[in-house]
Amino acid sequence: MKRSVSAHLELFLHGEADLIFSIAVARGAEVDEALTLTSNGEPVEAHEIIGRHGTRLHRLQAAPGPLVLDYTAEVSGHTATVPTHVLDVIDYLRPSRYCESDTLFATARSEFGGATGHELVDRVVTWVGARVRYVSGASQPTDGAVATLLARAGVCRDFAHLVVALLRALDVPARLASVYAPGLSPMDFHAVAEAYVEGEWHVVDATGLAPRGSMLRIATGQDAAGTAFLSQYGAAVDLRRIAVTAVVDGLPHDDRAQRSAALRADCAQDAKIYPQELVHLVLID
Repeated sequence: MKRSVSAHLELFLHGEADLIFSIAVARGAEVDEALTLTSNGEPVEAHEIIGRHGTRLHRLQAAPGPLVLDYTAEVSGHTATVPTHVLDVIDYLRPSRYCESDTLFATARSEFGGATGHELVDRVVTWVGARVRYVSGASQPTDGAVATLLARAGVCRDFAHLVVALLRALDVPARLASVYAPGLSPMDFHAVAEAYVEGEWHVVDATGLAPRGSMLRIATGQDAAGTAFLSQYGAAVDLRRIAVTAVVDGLPHDDRAQRSAALRADCAQDAKIYPQELVHLVLID
């Protein structure tokens, strides 16, 4: 399986700013890539910082004016599995800024009490997919899981935050991952949740908008605060244009499809909603 991805960002800086980009494929992949940055038409270089779980950040101090970033990467095969540290499991059980698991404790227990393991994760993800509508622009950047539950609408990060918060409230370690997602429509950076079950991390995507087996990890964190594709400090920055591509030459088979389809049917009937493909559990690169 070969995956080709790219990102093009056009920014305008209203003053000198410290920029941190999280757009590169996570460490561990056999990748052929290129990253170019120009500030006011002149080439500039960013310093690479390796974060947790292979997250690669690119940081630079940029002058006022236009700045353009172009990133391309080709990845063949699968990446190495990132070892899980005992602190990962502890950290990803705690409430966080966008995943208020402590607030959702009673809701989670009343809806999913009694289920365990993969069945519990499947039910949470399917429940979220059946009750939250994907509506572009429906949420604010500061909205968390509780706001999504009340509004019953959001974008990919909102789905992921709600899944993560509910799982943590049920004592399942869960985290957020930003990914390139071949097959996503409309194409953009994508956010999914990951659940720690039976000693392994599994990706779960309640939106059902892209095949999980072809996704490429970019960043991993407690929530969107730790996986944003751009962070800026020191000056206002306008995002003038963004274009993301992700294609794959073949999709892997997902052996959980039959079980997930049955769960989707149950939850969709309960919610009087008939969603598209909502949940598969697979490892992602």
